[in-house]
Amino acid sequence: MDSCSKYGKYLERVNHNGLFADVSHVSVTSVGKDHSARGVLDIHPSTLNPLGIVHGGALVTLADTVAGTAAFTTGQACVTLDCAMQYLAPARGAQIFCTAVPKKLGRTVLVYDTQLTDEAGRLVAAGIYTFFATGPADLSVLD
Repeated sequence: MDSCSKYGKYLERVNHNGLFADVSHVSVTSVGKDHSARGVLDIHPSTLNPLGIVHGGALVTLADTVAGTAAFTTGQACVTLDCAMQYLAPARGAQIFCTAVPKKLGRTVLVYDTQLTDEAGRLVAAGIYTFFATGPADLSVLD
């Protein structure tokens, strides 16, 4: 599952610990050596808006979780400083996929581009996420 094996425990924590991403039906599926990440949102009735379309908040949760996990692979503990999401098409189906790729990896500021696609590969949303590095990541939380 994880292309950077040292982050396997981190992916397990993100995906299966009962915290926000887990209960929001978001899973990070892989991280890359280039500090990118991929993830998926499993669509459930709780992720839909009253029109039967995936709620924008569910899409933001997916993108923020995937980009934040990618940022963690830099060795920094990071918090989201800013985000902007563009909704481009109604998100429907069983799953929505996200990729997060670094745009800038600075000492204290990290910027990621995200793209969210449906099962047909159609772009449904795109975003930019800015993270503030608070210091070295404490990997002992993974033990």
